[in-house]
Amino acid sequence: MDNVYLHQFVCEQTIELHFYARIFYMNFNDKYSKISGLVKEEIDKVSKGITKDIGLIVPLKSKLLEILNAPSKHIRPLLSFLYLKAAGINIDEKQISIQTAIELVHNASLIHDDVIDESLIRRNVKTINNEFDNKLAVITGDYLLSKALNILAKLNCAKLITMFSDTLESMTNGEINQQLNKFKIPTLEDYIEKTEQKTAKLFETALCGSLLLANSSKNGSKFARNFGIAFQIRDDIVNIKTTKSDINEGIYTAPVIFAGSVESCENGIEKTRTLLNNYIDKALLEIKTLEDNKYSRALKELLELIANE
Repeated sequence: MDNVYLHQFVCEQTIELHFYARIFYMNFNDKYSKISGLVKEEIDKVSKGITKDIGLIVPLKSKLLEILNAPSKHIRPLLSFLYLKAAGINIDEKQISIQTAIELVHNASLIHDDVIDESLIRRNVKTINNEFDNKLAVITGDYLLSKALNILAKLNCAKLITMFSDTLESMTNGEINQQLNKFKIPTLEDYIEKTEQKTAKLFETALCGSLLLANSSKNGSKFARNFGIAFQIRDDIVNIKTTKSDINEGIYTAPVIFAGSVESCENGIEKTRTLLNNYIDKALLEIKTLEDNKYSRALKELLELIANE
């Protein structure tokens, strides 16, 4: 190989190495943005929908809009839109509406959680309970729930109303169980049950509600549930590795369960990763029947991203 070809070869190899290095070192947000870019138009519509026609008075309206406009993953709509497109289902205004309702319910639950946890900051902005008081925060959360119900009523689907009602009941029971068992190390079974109630159920409703509106024969229930559990386990690992705010609040998650004590919770991280990967694998099995396209591949990339927490 002469010098000219050698130089060209080295340059090509260097470019390729830089390319793969850049891909490898992309952080979570970069990778997440790449995946969500496939349905950006639809996600943007949901973002606009949750801030539409906020009928509160200033300054509470301004504060709520600040919270709703703060950067958010919108992971439930993302998961649903990717699944729908992977299955060849068109995303129409009804699909946008149900995902908007899902995000309103999610944000309402966060506002209520901030009151329960006495949180001062959410998404890098002051919480409503911090800016005003607990009473106004609770009422504001209820207001978002009323907006979600209004959207659902306009979709004119009784099964969907029942689905959302069951989901709200599940989320509430999960929160009650969590509050009644603070500062107690739960069994792994109880932890998974609470995770299903508080987190996975809303993922399940987001996807299954969309499939219901599309009159699809697809059943995404197990996929969404396993994804939701995996997503929460990932969050619990990150919390233990960073702020440990859950432990400070008496909420003992998988790392504490596996370690057997609060003091040595880091010792339970590896086993928690195994648990996380178990639910990732379960979710992957549920999408094997989807057609191989850029949307189904994006779902797999999303699962891989969560697995690598």
